[in-house]
Amino acid sequence: MNIFMISGKARSGKDTFGDALESVLVSRNYKVCRLGVGTYIKFYAQKYFGWDGREETKPRELLQMLGTEVIRKKIDPKFHVNRLIEDIKVLSNFFDVFIISDVREPLEIEEVKNIYDCVTTIKMIRPNFENELTSEQRKHYTEVAMDNYSDYSYEVVNDKDISSLSLVATRIIDEVMGNES
Repeated sequence: MNIFMISGKARSGKDTFGDALESVLVSRNYKVCRLGVGTYIKFYAQKYFGWDGREETKPRELLQMLGTEVIRKKIDPKFHVNRLIEDIKVLSNFFDVFIISDVREPLEIEEVKNIYDCVTTIKMIRPNFENELTSEQRKHYTEVAMDNYSDYSYEVVNDKDISSLSLVATRIIDEVMGNES
């Protein structure tokens, strides 16, 4: 089993790079499962707060408030990562590789690494790009918590096109899992 954990600022290409990893892995006949640290926050936003689940209508302030101010601060700072680990434990009976493309804090990486030794961490960097976040949203804990984290397996610069990201994904998979193509 292998776990790929992808971090980066909003709109840096985390999901796009996760898609590239998944495409290469599926082409090599791996059973791939996409998981998210924020899965349950998004579920709550859809089920109880009327979000339609589309990226264009994402209620970022609600998600930040629910995930950080309510869950992390009032309930359990490890709530999100504990749920992720439980999901991995169950689903590892059915999948070979997990891709988590919404890592937002060092605790999420470190807790998964404490249990599994097959973790590859990737930082997405998108230079010269201004995302649509407000000034307040850019300062939120979920946007800055990884700023000083440096223990990544790889840093991927997202400054070209999707085919370039696919080549980088292929190289990383070859290095981590071997070239089976």
